[in-house]
Amino acid sequence: MLPSIPRPEHPRPDFMRPQWLNLNGQWQFCFDDADLGLAQGWQDPAKSFPQEITVPFCYQCSRSGIHDRANHPVMWYRRKFSLPPQLQNKRVLLRFGAVDFSCAVYVNGQRAGEHKGGYTPFSIDVTPYLLPEENDLCVRVEDGYDCTQPRGKQLWKDKWFGCWYTPVSGIWQTVYLEAAGDQYLKSVHITPDIDAGTASILLTLDRIPETAVLAEVTISLKGKEIRRQSMTMHQRSQRMVIDMVEGTEITGFAHWTPEEPNLYDVCITLSGGDCVSTYFGMRKIEVHDGMVLLNNHPLYQRLILDQGYWPDSLLTPPSDDAIREDIEWTKRFGYNGARKHQKLEDPRYYYWADKLGLLVWEEIPSAYAFTNEEIQNLSETLSGGIERDYNHPSVIAWVPLNESWGVDRIYADARMQSAAGMLYAQAKAMDGTRLVSVNDGWENTKTDIFGLHDYAATGDVLSKHFASREHIEKYACDHHMAYAQGVNPTGKEAFLLTEYGGIAFRDGCEESWGYHDKVPDEEAFFVRYASLTDAARAIPYCNGYVYTQLTDVEQETNGLLTPDRKPKVDPERFRSLTRNPDGIRE
Repeated sequence: MLPSIPRPEHPRPDFMRPQWLNLNGQWQFCFDDADLGLAQGWQDPAKSFPQEITVPFCYQCSRSGIHDRANHPVMWYRRKFSLPPQLQNKRVLLRFGAVDFSCAVYVNGQRAGEHKGGYTPFSIDVTPYLLPEENDLCVRVEDGYDCTQPRGKQLWKDKWFGCWYTPVSGIWQTVYLEAAGDQYLKSVHITPDIDAGTASILLTLDRIPETAVLAEVTISLKGKEIRRQSMTMHQRSQRMVIDMVEGTEITGFAHWTPEEPNLYDVCITLSGGDCVSTYFGMRKIEVHDGMVLLNNHPLYQRLILDQGYWPDSLLTPPSDDAIREDIEWTKRFGYNGARKHQKLEDPRYYYWADKLGLLVWEEIPSAYAFTNEEIQNLSETLSGGIERDYNHPSVIAWVPLNESWGVDRIYADARMQSAAGMLYAQAKAMDGTRLVSVNDGWENTKTDIFGLHDYAATGDVLSKHFASREHIEKYACDHHMAYAQGVNPTGKEAFLLTEYGGIAFRDGCEESWGYHDKVPDEEAFFVRYASLTDAARAIPYCNGYVYTQLTDVEQETNGLLTPDRKPKVDPERFRSLTRNPDGIRE
């Protein structure tokens, strides 16, 4: 792999084949504002495009080499490639980490596939379209200011407003080829059960097998093989259960926790020649009588809100090191987790969270126009996130909706309440092992997490707001009700203060903002932070909190770090307050 290739690392350590080719780097590029490309046959390999773009960076950011912030609803990409020896004479899959929003893919002028959904991955079997020598890959992308699309924090106007930022269009995660077997694995989902001492492994093939397929699974811990088990597959999806307790060499199993993030490596080989490596953690998360339990022990969550934006690459992390450094900063500030806000993050974020020990809430990017198309788009994005990230032990919660965005009348609107209920049920149907905060912030419907947002300016005001759980369940505070009309909480949901703080420094810029008055200096910051955080910890029924936020993002300047990841406050002093040395509540 050439070092000049941006983001050269394998994008999916949780689903990796040994033979692959990274297609990041320089591609031809062209805007198609008049939408003439299809009529003029731009997919023809003989066509060339006038600009160059660095994939996987979007055209709006500087790292792409284009840095055009205007709205261009249609764009085209092209590059040539030749198969290296390790991919020749094999089934070849073309994989895209994410393309915002919809795209059509052409290989050697033939339409090979399409995809809709700006945050979810997809793959295409391109074997039938490949030539022995050089091949042409062309991608047409559409991404307009459409509010039925899950946008998250991407704005839909021609200027910044509120807490929405520069949008991201086109290819924004790694593109790669990989060699698979003739019959190959489409997915591997591993479900740990720490109470039974087992790991259930669901293997799904690309198609119904014509003849029986032998699947062999090998599990290792810290480089040492501890389990090997085989299964003959007669169906497209089949499950095997592996006993993690009894064995000839090792008894018992190692839990995954933030303090000890033990990971089991897994290798699956099929008799048809396919081979996939992944991993999992023996971890359990649940809500029991209003309390969050991790591995059957009470868990107090100290989380930070993390938008996942960079000044020169926007939603795309500029490097693997940058991803790891954000997690290290999170832990250095004293947090045991992060709420990744309005973004399905780059998969390697969850990989490093798994490796380094960080709890993560995964949130579906909001859409903002309530239609049947919006509901379908949200549902598909949720299912894509669950399908992709099922094996990550760091991910403990799904957040389908945030602050009633896209369901702005949910308090009294039966259809919007039904949409929230559908997303909750979908998450539970696809993944019954994790928690769901269905409409984080307020106006909850059925939910595991009773999460409220409160940007009180001082700790005494925050304390008054949350003096009584019974009161806030009925009336909430400020300008929103805690539950939607007609929804009766059970009292057994786990309460968390899921956004608070948002303290910004005076910077002389009127367009930048945080919550309430900006503080003049570091000492004033710590006075306000300690007041608010002590008040949050003192809420007797609270399971944790989410501080806003890790970094400044464009006009929103309430981060602990600048956009280029420089600390604005003393990290060690901040950590001492976050870690709560006086033992309040925790």
